[in-house]
Amino acid sequence: MSTETWRAGRFWWDCATTANSALRAVVFDLDALTDIECDGHRVAYNEAFAEHGLDFQWSVARYRQLLALPDERQRVAAELRRRGVATECDVLTKLLADEIYATKTMLFDELVADSDLSPRAGLLDFVIDAVRADVQLAVVTTGHRRWAEPLVRQLAGDGMVATVVTAEDVTKPAPDPEAHRQALWELGVCPQDAIAIAGSACGLRAANAAGLATIVVTGEGTPDIRSAMAVRPDYAGDHPLRVADCRRMHGLWWRDHRPTAA
Repeated sequence: MSTETWRAGRFWWDCATTANSALRAVVFDLDALTDIECDGHRVAYNEAFAEHGLDFQWSVARYRQLLALPDERQRVAAELRRRGVATECDVLTKLLADEIYATKTMLFDELVADSDLSPRAGLLDFVIDAVRADVQLAVVTTGHRRWAEPLVRQLAGDGMVATVVTAEDVTKPAPDPEAHRQALWELGVCPQDAIAIAGSACGLRAANAAGLATIVVTGEGTPDIRSAMAVRPDYAGDHPLRVADCRRMHGLWWRDHRPTAA
């Protein structure tokens, strides 16, 4: 490894060039392990609406539409305006959205601790394949460690994931790349020697910003996402995702996206 002087705000791999990239690690976001948005956050929001006396629920289809808004409070405020709730004043709408968000956060922590969230189809087979191939695994999440680490063990298996980066470990949440960069630092791997697997648009933006070639797991369909290395509905199907596939795609990606020397 290069012993060039490290500069504040940079990682050691910023000074290095990679002649031959080799896949040594996979960094998942939590959405890539399970549909935490629809099976977790959406359910908690529906309970929060009821707690506040609101007689409506978010369907999966409606919630996926609202995910286009990056901030959770914006999603709630948009729904309140659509339903004609607290429309007499934008400030009141924002205050109600803040209250619903706070209630949802409390309910979500309880829900995750007690729920039986399922891993995405084929995830466990992929994790086992990666561990057998000596590929290190990391998970990044905007959630809190108190529930994120137990959930990762539940979804991926105890001892399978080398590091979990949570909200407590970073100062800027996704789509800022800080969490992905922290995971790479903890693994001792440069971006050219890893891939990300993202389950959300926010996760994809964060992974790309960290310099990672990224597979997107959508949960449904395979839309054309130009910034993704590949798009899959899950890890299973007629052609299950395996480390050998990742290595092939990773090599092709870096052949076409070789970083230029500074």
